[in-house]
Amino acid sequence: MINQPPATTDTSVRDVDRDLLVAMRDGQTAGIGELTQRLQVTATAIRQRIERLLEARLIDREKSVAGRGRPTYHYCINDAGRQVIGADPSDLVQAMWEEILAIEDPQLRDLMLQRVAERLGREYAAQLDDEAPLDERMQRLSALLASRRVSSDVISSGELPVLDIGTCPFPTLADGTNDHSMCRLEEKVLSEALGEQLQLSQCRLDGDACCQFSPAEQTASTDQPQATKQPASSNHTATGSHHANGKVG
Repeated sequence: MINQPPATTDTSVRDVDRDLLVAMRDGQTAGIGELTQRLQVTATAIRQRIERLLEARLIDREKSVAGRGRPTYHYCINDAGRQVIGADPSDLVQAMWEEILAIEDPQLRDLMLQRVAERLGREYAAQLDDEAPLDERMQRLSALLASRRVSSDVISSGELPVLDIGTCPFPTLADGTNDHSMCRLEEKVLSEALGEQLQLSQCRLDGDACCQFSPAEQTASTDQPQATKQPASSNHTATGSHHANGKVG
């Protein structure tokens, strides 16, 4: 089997190409002749659709050679192609999100959100260079977010870069409420992806122009007042209080 590289996240295809994917949904390999019979179109039309689907990495191609004759090719749908013709998961996602928020035990609810965030964050982290400077990792993460239709900008004018997200990536889950659960989930996802603790320093739900995520070190130095010198006997207490206030809500 000649496997194609992973499909791009833009899975928009022509209707005629989608029809071909549907005709291949059983997962069995099929040749040009069999596909022309299934769709009742010319072999030339099938070849054109196959080329587009191969380029989009939504199908795989299998080469077979019999004797000294020319090789023949058979095609089959792959996982990315199945996603294109699969059912819209929006209703399922909405139901699962509402059920998570409805968990009465706050520790269990936070644990569920944390696990989801870590899983999503690791997918981004796998595509980042963890040895690159923070601003470079942010730029790369911003590009990955854009490929998933999440608009973001990296602002590097300060001492440390910050990530601005102009619109909620999942508006149907957060629309019409003042609940910050989705914002906090984003905060955890981005922190996991970058390997750097980020904090939500601005939020659209609070009237800000965008949701801004800043490195925790920068947020702490900006938001907290100038520390006064403590007597030696109170150093331990002051340090403990600082860590408690620095936790993500």
